[in-house]
Amino acid sequence: MKKKFWISLTICAVLFLVIGFTTIPLLKNIKFGLDLQGGFEVLYQVEPLEGDLTSEMLSNTYKTINKRIDVLGVTEPSITIEGTRIRIGLAGVTDEAEARKILGKQATLTFRDASDNLLMTSDVLKGGGAKVSTDSKGRPAVSLTISDKAKFYEVTNEISKRLDNTIVIWLDYQLEDSYNNEKNKCGLDTSNCLSAAKVSQGFASDVIIEGNFTAKEVENLVNLINSGSLPTKLTEISSRTVGAEFGIDSLNKTFIAGIIGISVIMLLMISIYRFAGLVSCIGIAIYAYVTFLLFYLVGGVLTLPGIAALVIGIGMAIDTCVINFARIKDELKRGSTLTSAYLKGNKNSLITIVDSNITTFIVALILFIFGESSVKGFATMLMLSIFTTFIVMLYATRWLLKIFVDTKIFENKLNLFVGFNSKKKFKEYKIDFIKWGKKYIFISICFFIFGTIYLFINGLNLGLDFKGGTSINLKGNSLTNESLESDITALKYNLEEIQKVSDSNYIITINNVLTSDEVSETSSYFEEKYSVNTEIGVISNQVKKDLVNNAIQALIYAIIGIIVYISFRFSFNYAVGGVVALVHDALFIVILFSFMNFEVTTIFIAAILSIIGYSINDTIVTFDRIREDLEISGKNPTEEDLKKCANLALNQTIIRSIITSLTTIIAVVALVIFGSNEILNFNLAMLFGLVSGVVSSLFIATQIWLMLSIRDLKKPKKKKWYEEDTKKIRK
Repeated sequence: MKKKFWISLTICAVLFLVIGFTTIPLLKNIKFGLDLQGGFEVLYQVEPLEGDLTSEMLSNTYKTINKRIDVLGVTEPSITIEGTRIRIGLAGVTDEAEARKILGKQATLTFRDASDNLLMTSDVLKGGGAKVSTDSKGRPAVSLTISDKAKFYEVTNEISKRLDNTIVIWLDYQLEDSYNNEKNKCGLDTSNCLSAAKVSQGFASDVIIEGNFTAKEVENLVNLINSGSLPTKLTEISSRTVGAEFGIDSLNKTFIAGIIGISVIMLLMISIYRFAGLVSCIGIAIYAYVTFLLFYLVGGVLTLPGIAALVIGIGMAIDTCVINFARIKDELKRGSTLTSAYLKGNKNSLITIVDSNITTFIVALILFIFGESSVKGFATMLMLSIFTTFIVMLYATRWLLKIFVDTKIFENKLNLFVGFNSKKKFKEYKIDFIKWGKKYIFISICFFIFGTIYLFINGLNLGLDFKGGTSINLKGNSLTNESLESDITALKYNLEEIQKVSDSNYIITINNVLTSDEVSETSSYFEEKYSVNTEIGVISNQVKKDLVNNAIQALIYAIIGIIVYISFRFSFNYAVGGVVALVHDALFIVILFSFMNFEVTTIFIAAILSIIGYSINDTIVTFDRIREDLEISGKNPTEEDLKKCANLALNQTIIRSIITSLTTIIAVVALVIFGSNEILNFNLAMLFGLVSGVVSSLFIATQIWLMLSIRDLKKPKKKKWYEEDTKKIRK
């Protein structure tokens, strides 16, 4: 058996070494978001040049941008479609002006008459139909393949009958452009006028653009047309620039915070669960590695919220181990052998773990559907974390634990194995949660009435995401509030506030929605005057409205999803109790943020929904115990039975709730103290929510379930259809 033990230990050591040697290369290959390496992000509204915007136009615009960036040498862009918008992220790009020039180059081909009236858009062309060719004199030219020959014939035939029968082909025609002014330059690289030709008859065939082109100019023109021959235009509605120094600083801080948080969690697990805790730490390492590997394989972009989701996911993964260890201890208390306790504990904890993780996954999925940008990154990492929890913590960690259980070395060393002392008299917790629950509900109602009034009067400190405007983040020396106020006045902007993050870091918020040119001018102004790094974010009113709507929809759908799942797995009474507890947690965080005047941004919504997912995770564990205890009793419960069952379940799970919440709180506190300022409010919301989640699971969710279940007992029972038929037969 000792030989088997050392073989098992060697397997664990090899796993650790493999993870250790491959983690750094893996992390180097993962794409980092703008907030971790700096870069430029812009959100465009896609609009048709004529008619209605179709899904095909939107899809083609996506391909266009992707191809255009590729043609012009910008690597690894992040391009996502958000409704009728396209968000483009160019991580690592340092020249914002050049990036805007690349992205703003519409490369839209139009056919116009000599008076500049629009005749046809590029939708008459076949996608990618521009090719390098030669004209009748053997000079380089561009060949265009016509897809809509009927329309092309109709237009050319109509023009051929005019007195001035000229068709002018334009690339990126602007309102100030005029054929009369460009006539002599048409076909030159200094003009947007590509070609002008007399039309003597209608054509239903392909055409050639002739001009004084070089071979290189023709090649570039073909690339531009193929990458931009679309009947759409792009309007910039928000943007963000992040200096490389900001990104590196955020990455370092968050990485240190994550290492500290995970280290403390590991020490806590080993101190409580001894050898089993050590195995869970190996599981944590495998879990983090597999999560990063999956994130890399799906092409995810790692952001600050994504790292936060990973750290929070570790707390949830630990929850899986704690539930399992608690069940094993329960069986050991009943006198089972370690092998038997391990098997029964795993079996009893499986359903609880599945239910609690699926409810959290529902919330993460809704976040992914309704979120944007960094919120999607957070949701992606959270979903991968939950998926990895099933693979690693539910199977791999259990498999490792079973290897050591099978060695029989720990059969008489239960304290060393899982922190169980058979000689110690176990204290049975007999806290009357139902009694305290009624008092807590009364206190909560008073708090929420006062908080709602305060919220209605003072409102929330809404961030840029929900107000619209521009945020200017400056990092450097020689910065003061007074000088920055003077600068904003000189720039003729409307100052909202100046926040001092540190002696060398200030965040200025203005009400103005800056244009791309104003962003460049503002950035240059501060960089030249103070030699500082700048990070500028712009949110338009249009984006603001959508963010508010998406946030409300996400909360509503999350609650509906949880109600449906819990009703299916348990009953409607459980679902109501769980949802009331979730509403309690969400309102608690909102009111607390209002009291403390903390800023509310998009990522705050992610925090609210994460707390909803995490809190229901905690509540599900208690509900599962209640259901199990009721099934064991095997009788129709009385009111007193329901109260005893609720109290018993809460007393059975309180230690587990404290430990799992404590492990996650440790991770979040580490992020609050050592992490990046960019996600400070997110971490504070998580911290408040975790505490609220434990309290609501103990005093709200079960209390509501109990009240509804007692009410159902008092209702007169409806007779079944077969009972009615029996009476009729007897008559």
